Amino acid sequence: MPSSPQDLRISSRTEPAEGYAQDEVHGDKWLVLIGVLKLVKGFLFILLGVGALRLLHRDLVGFLAHWIVVVLRFDPESHAVNFILAKAALIHPRELRMLSAGIFLYAALDLVEGTGLVLEKVWAEYVTLFITAAFLPWEFYELIRHFSLFKIGLVLANVLIVLYLLWLVQAQARRRMTRLVHRKSRE
Repeated sequence: MPSSPQDLRISSRTEPAEGYAQDEVHGDKWLVLIGVLKLVKGFLFILLGVGALRLLHRDLVGFLAHWIVVVLRFDPESHAVNFILAKAALIHPRELRMLSAGIFLYAALDLVEGTGLVLEKVWAEYVTLFITAAFLPWEFYELIRHFSLFKIGLVLANVLIVLYLLWLVQAQARRRMTRLVHRKSRE
């Protein structure tokens, strides 16, 4: 039994409230997994941003033509290859810089979210919930515009993440309330 208010604060952090399992209070494996996936995605976006910056002072059309035709062995006469190369010719260095800046901002966002989730910070749960939910309308629009199985998987994964985070945030709020009520009743 705690003998001082400080002991009560310490014990309330280390001992689960009545009716809750130890795992529920001290860690959520799914939350950490989401955080690790966000960190991996953030590092991949950093690589993509660096790659975009490296293309700034190169012949973009020649670089893509080499990769598409020589490395990936696509037919150089195909309509798709010509379409990609024609679109690449329209990209100016200023647009490529803006694109890389956007990629780096998105990477930073993923790294902040992932770090917070891995460290099990409550603010990270709210940030991830808000940002993931904010992108859902765009993902639904893209799914309707260009239907593909990959997009279905992406939308489904993000919907599941949003639903899980909603459930988790609400469950943790209920737990905090229960602990607060339990602590007040002991005083």
